[in-house]
Amino acid sequence: MEFIKGGVTAAKGFSAGGLHCGIRKNKTKPDLALILSDRECAAAGVYTRNLVKGAPITVTQRNIADGRAWAVICNSGIANTCAPDGLEKAEAMCRVAASALGLKPEDIIVASTGVIGPSLPIEPIANGIEELKASLSGEGSLAAATAIMTTDTVPKEAAVKFTVGGKTAYMGGISKGSGMIHPNMATMLCFVTTDCAIDPALLQKAVKTAADATFNMISVDGDTSTNDTFMVLANGAAGNVEITEESEDYAAFVEALTAVGRRLAMMMAKDGEGASRLIIYRVSGAPDLETARTVARAVSSSTLVKAAFFGADANAGGRAMCAVGYSGARVDVEKIDIAFKSAKGRVEVVKFGLGIEFSEELALEVLKEPEIETLIDLHMGDVSAEAYGCDLTYDYVKINADYRT
Repeated sequence: MEFIKGGVTAAKGFSAGGLHCGIRKNKTKPDLALILSDRECAAAGVYTRNLVKGAPITVTQRNIADGRAWAVICNSGIANTCAPDGLEKAEAMCRVAASALGLKPEDIIVASTGVIGPSLPIEPIANGIEELKASLSGEGSLAAATAIMTTDTVPKEAAVKFTVGGKTAYMGGISKGSGMIHPNMATMLCFVTTDCAIDPALLQKAVKTAADATFNMISVDGDTSTNDTFMVLANGAAGNVEITEESEDYAAFVEALTAVGRRLAMMMAKDGEGASRLIIYRVSGAPDLETARTVARAVSSSTLVKAAFFGADANAGGRAMCAVGYSGARVDVEKIDIAFKSAKGRVEVVKFGLGIEFSEELALEVLKEPEIETLIDLHMGDVSAEAYGCDLTYDYVKINADYRT
């Protein structure tokens, strides 16, 4: 497996596009994206666990109940959540896209992201759909990735090439996410396409497995959003024998999907609202995966830890110990070691659960880097897990205080 360029159009048979149709007042910001397969796809997804869900999720779940889909339409600017006509507007988006593409409304995956509450206008979408269709291209991933952004500062794409059943297959995706990011999905949309052939039921299992290892291991601010969707389309154009059981081919598929998800998850954490640093939390020495992930999520979600990283303060080690203690994981706190690592070196700050002397000068240099690893060794087993986060800066408050203006 190797990372390649191409994003959501890296796989055979997929095209994408994006443009400004008029949902956003700012004409320089694209606000409508489309992804299309040249043949029917197996489709599967996972969604937010928030009880308040965007109308597009309800419609998408219904549309892919048969495990099949052809296309994705997604707008930014308005989330179509808690709107009195939400279901009507989500269904209308499907009809508009289906009519332009010569498909049925139930062939469409629909998604929205943006401000919660306002009614989503359909007129701009209907007026722009033909131009959007004309923009579809095998090089259109970046345009689509840009059109689904909200407070993101950069578009997010990833793709890999891998082998399955003796055939070369491709998989790639785009995502958005910057704020309201927390495990149990995040304020994120992620659309992944692949030309690998796989049974829809197994695809659903693979999506959940990949999400648990990637998108459910990121945190920016502790808020779980309403519209989170991680959707995968598989059209079988690679020509492999369809994966119908948990074989070596299935394992290769899950590895590729997890790799794409991890790359996108890290991009989202790095692009956290107002963030200046990407923090990777690596927990090792755990007795089981649940313990490793519980510890990693707790530390990565700590507001105090995030603030300490913003100040390049090695007191983040003590705050990390605090988070481990309240995480709910059954650990022996007297065995825990914690260190920080970056391009400037490594500094150990906790040994056997206790703070130790260290060079403040080295710690400052290590923690000033834009990417930092927090290494937490529980010394209780051989299982590990990763979580992804960022620092908490003044700009986070500014961004969210002025979100609509």
